[in-house]
Amino acid sequence: MPTLILVRHGRSTANTEGLLAGWTPGVALDERGAAQAAALPGRLAGLPISEVVASPLQRCRETVAPLLESRPGLDVHTDERIGECHYGDWSGRKLAELKDEPLMDVVQAHPSAAAFPGGESMRAMSTRAAEAVREWNARVERDHGADAVYLMCSHGDIIKSLVAEALGLHLDLFQRIAVEPCSITAIRYTRLRPFLVRLGDTGDFASLAPREEPPAGDAPVGGGAGAP
Repeated sequence: MPTLILVRHGRSTANTEGLLAGWTPGVALDERGAAQAAALPGRLAGLPISEVVASPLQRCRETVAPLLESRPGLDVHTDERIGECHYGDWSGRKLAELKDEPLMDVVQAHPSAAAFPGGESMRAMSTRAAEAVREWNARVERDHGADAVYLMCSHGDIIKSLVAEALGLHLDLFQRIAVEPCSITAIRYTRLRPFLVRLGDTGDFASLAPREEPPAGDAPVGGGAGAP
């Protein structure tokens, strides 16, 4: 079965403003995010990518644009199932405000029971993303062979849930996984089980350096902004 390259979108204006974007329209890459996207073709130069699938949200489409420009024969398919979690009434709000909401404790410690007001549950988000991957695995193998490589550009919580699913982890453990903007995660699928072969690779270790303000103990909902 194919190898799936998961790319989180580049840093967005919502990331830098500390907003939970969700499906809010008009959220674009910021200057750094655009630079991350521009570097993506070089980082993936050695891979024979057969298909590109992207979330329909603007920040994902902007992230794959330089890759598509560098490979004229490659088209992008959009799939809403790998779009961001529907955060409902939380969409567009400051993360600093949301941390005091009682639901945030559930999102952090028991996400399989978390459902956003006016939105969807994290369990539903995880299920739709996993179904999308299974269908695309079959389609890519049918059209390009069992050793094919394809790419999906998606969002932090979606990618974390797919990694947890590949590792056989309960969704309640997925907040222990971190993927920075424009990071690359790779899962090689086989007939019997998947193998996680890369996780959150940016090629940049700046985010591991000590910071003046230590990172919070909670997982950043939506994925966070990455290195300062």
